[in-house]
Amino acid sequence: MLSEELQTKPRYKEVAGVDKRTNLSHEDFINEYVKPSRPVVLTDAAKDWKAMKKFTPAWFKENYSHINKNINGVTYNMGDFIDMMLTSTAENPAPYPYNFNVEKVFPELMADFLPEIIYGKIDRINHKLMPKKLLQGTTVYEIFLGGKGSSFPYLHYDALFMHTQITQVYGSKDFIMYPPDQTPSMYPFDDNPKFSQVNFLDPDFEKFPLFKEAKPIEFTLQEGETLLFPSGWWHTTKITEPCISLGRAQLNGNNWDNFINDRYVNWKKKISYAAVPVLAYGKVVGGIMNAQER
Repeated sequence: MLSEELQTKPRYKEVAGVDKRTNLSHEDFINEYVKPSRPVVLTDAAKDWKAMKKFTPAWFKENYSHINKNINGVTYNMGDFIDMMLTSTAENPAPYPYNFNVEKVFPELMADFLPEIIYGKIDRINHKLMPKKLLQGTTVYEIFLGGKGSSFPYLHYDALFMHTQITQVYGSKDFIMYPPDQTPSMYPFDDNPKFSQVNFLDPDFEKFPLFKEAKPIEFTLQEGETLLFPSGWWHTTKITEPCISLGRAQLNGNNWDNFINDRYVNWKKKISYAAVPVLAYGKVVGGIMNAQER
């Protein structure tokens, strides 16, 4: 039996923008956005996070200048990067993405992102029956730091068919999104169908004519706001001021089967003998989680 969240088919052509909601009850959140697979911005979901107001460029420079990150073959230390981030311009943008796995690099900061925001009825990512090994290939909690003029380099949807949460801890970020029914206009790579071949900053309409007809949803995610959107939504970002974001992968009944099938295909390529057990385990655990949600 399908989980309750799967029983409403998404109707993306009705989505002309992304709602911003304040004081939204969990029941209304489930019924209006999770079940129909619609993105939403929650203006107050992270209002009690310790990270808010604490995480500033100056704070990261003071506490983590020893941290390094390699981007396109160049290593940038956190202190130097913060200086670049604060002086970044459209003509000379700071390198991006300057991102880190929170659990590995900043485990002491995990408590600053509580309470958790859950895109569903239960937290399948942190469920006691979820082996961490199944999550290899994605970063569950990820910090992004960026400066004016930077942008994420690709139109894409997220690895492992994960739903996505982005919370603006500092500054704002512009989002460009396309619903899944516009996938043909994204020209996905044959060998990596979660990424678009189109350079969204300078599209080649002769090579990718359908992209000219694609209809983006564009909006600004402000400091303190949280964007939650379903798997399969194409997206990228532009940054117009120094900003710090927390990305968080999300799993619920809507993307569980795609997630498990993705794991099966991946394991079949790398560890073929383990692929079938992974698929079987995923189906059993998915059934248990569906029952818990009901």
